[in-house]
Amino acid sequence: ITGNYGTEGQNQIFFQRPSMSEFFFEDALHRWLPSVSTQKYYNTRLPMTILSYNTGGSKNSVQDRLKGVFSGNVNKAIEVGAALDYIYSKGSYEAQAVKNFMWSAFGSYMGDRYELQTFFNNYNSLNKENGGITNDLYILDPAKVQNGVTSIDPKNIPTNLTDAHSRIEGREFYLNQRYKVGYYHTEKDSLTDSIVKKTYIPVTSFIWTFDYKESKHLFLNSSGKQDTTFFKQTYLTLGGTNDETRYWKISNTLGISMLEGFHKYAKFGLAAYATYEVRRYYQTLDTIRKDPDPPKELTPYPDVNVPSNATENLLWVGGQLTKQRGSILTYNATAQFGILGSVAGDIDVSGDISTKFKLFGDSVKITGYGFFKNQAAPYLMNNYVSNHFIWQNDFGKTRRFRAGGELNIPHTKTNVNVGFETLQNYIYFNNAGFPEQEAGNIQVFSAQLKQDFRVGILNWNNTIVYQTSSNQKVLPLPALSVYSNLFILFKIAKVLHVQLGVDCNYYTKYKGPAYNPATMTFHSQDEAEVGNYPFMNAYVNCKLKKTRFYVLYSHVNQGWFGKNYFSIPHYPLNPSKFQIGLSVDFAN
Repeated sequence: ITGNYGTEGQNQIFFQRPSMSEFFFEDALHRWLPSVSTQKYYNTRLPMTILSYNTGGSKNSVQDRLKGVFSGNVNKAIEVGAALDYIYSKGSYEAQAVKNFMWSAFGSYMGDRYELQTFFNNYNSLNKENGGITNDLYILDPAKVQNGVTSIDPKNIPTNLTDAHSRIEGREFYLNQRYKVGYYHTEKDSLTDSIVKKTYIPVTSFIWTFDYKESKHLFLNSSGKQDTTFFKQTYLTLGGTNDETRYWKISNTLGISMLEGFHKYAKFGLAAYATYEVRRYYQTLDTIRKDPDPPKELTPYPDVNVPSNATENLLWVGGQLTKQRGSILTYNATAQFGILGSVAGDIDVSGDISTKFKLFGDSVKITGYGFFKNQAAPYLMNNYVSNHFIWQNDFGKTRRFRAGGELNIPHTKTNVNVGFETLQNYIYFNNAGFPEQEAGNIQVFSAQLKQDFRVGILNWNNTIVYQTSSNQKVLPLPALSVYSNLFILFKIAKVLHVQLGVDCNYYTKYKGPAYNPATMTFHSQDEAEVGNYPFMNAYVNCKLKKTRFYVLYSHVNQGWFGKNYFSIPHYPLNPSKFQIGLSVDFAN
C-alpha cells in the first residue's frame, strides 16, 4: 500500500490478486470500491441498522471512517436496503489525504417462481498523490539529512509532489432476474388428508442479467515544475497535468439453467448462457500534434495514432455444470468462449471438485481446483494517451494455467492450500511505468498454511504463505509472508466479551513494485528492496450485546526492529497511531 488508509494497494499474495480489469485505474482501489462480487443482500425478520465509526491520529493526521447499512423486509419475499461508506484520512505524511464516499441502494425479491436482485452503487474516491518522500533517510537515518537532528515530524518530510491528486468516480446499476418453472410438492396429514405444506420444486429457470457501469479517472497536478521534474516524459503540456479517461459498459446476459435434481437420473445442474457487452472509452485529446510549433521542452510525440474515443462490441457464450448436493463428491465447472470483437478466441475454463471423509471423528475436506485462461489484453493496455504516458501496443492473448489442492481439517483447525501456475504473454508495467508483455513463461508456486491454536482463553491464529516466481524482474513476490494473531478471549461479569491481543504482519525482503501516481499502477523496479520488517498492532476488542468497540495502537513496535518500514519504495507505512472504533446493531 502507499501508506494511508483508503489509498492504493496491491496484494502481495499472487494467488489472491484479481485479474486486470478493463478500466485498470480502479484495480489499485478495488478493496475499497463496491462491486458485484462484494454486494450483500439480507433477509431479516426485523429491520436492522448497523452503524460503525472509527477514528485515530492527531488533528493533522486524523483518520475517520463512517459506515452504515440498513435492511428491512416488507414481507417474506421482498427486501430493501441502503448503505454508505465514508473515509476521510489526512494521512501521516504530507500531501497524502484521502476522501472516499460511497453509497448504495439495493433490494431483492425471493418468490417461488420469480427472483430478483438489484443494486445501484455510487462511489467517489479523491486521493492526494505525493509521489513518495524525496529521501528515504528521513525515515532510515534523519540525522544525516537534518544536521544531526535525530527526530522529525512525519508531516515535515518533503514529498515529490504537493499539488497532485487522483480521482476515481463511478456508478453501477445491476439487475438479475430469474424465472423458475417447476411444480408444487404437497405434504398431507395422514389422518385428515388435508394439505399441511406446499413446497415449490423448481426444475428449469430462465435468467436475464443487466449490468451498466461507468467510471472516470482524473489525474491533476497544478504544479508545472514538479510535474516535469518528477515524471521522465511530458507529451502534451508543460504547465501541469489535467488527464481524464472515461468509460462505460452495458452488459446483457441471457441464460437457461436446469437445476440440480431436475430429473431423477440427473444428479447435477446444467446451465448455458450468452453475454453481449458494449464498452465505450474516452481519452485525453492529443491536440499537441496539431500544433505547428509545439514547445521544444516537450518529449517528442511517439509514432502512434490512438483515437480519443473507441467502442468495443463483445460476445461470449458459456456453460456451467454443478453438483452441490451429496456428502461424497461435489463439483463445479464453468467454461466461457469469446465469439465477437477483441475477445474472439478467448477461453476461460475453471472448476473445482471436493470430497469429504471422516478422520478422528470429524469431517475432512479435500478440494482440487484449477483454471485455464486465454484472454485478450484490455483495450487500455493497447491504447492510451495522457500527459506523461502514451502507448499503442499490439499485445497477444495472455495464457494462464493454474492447478492446486486444498486440505481442510476443522478438528485441528488446519488448512493447507498448494498451487502452481504458469503464465505466458503476461502483461506487467516495466521500470519506466509502461505496459510490457513478457513472451516467455513464468512459473509461480504457492503453499499456504493456516493453523489456529487454542488452549483455554489463549488463542494463536497463523497464516503462512510461501511463494516463488521464476521471473522476479517481471513478477516480484516476497518468498515468505506471515500473519500472526495472539490473543486471549474472556468475559467480564458474564456479559462483556473481551479479546485482548497483538497481531503482526511480516514478509521477507524483495524488490517490491513501485507506484506511479499518474496511472495508479504498480510497476517493476530495481532500485530498492522492501520487507523484512514486522508491523505489529496491540488491540482490545469488546462486545456487549449488540454493541462492539475497540481500542488499537497500530505500529506499536515502531523503532524496535529498525526503521525500514517501507511497503513500497519511498512510501513509508504509518508511524504509531492510537485508534478507537464503535459499531452498533440497531435491530428493531
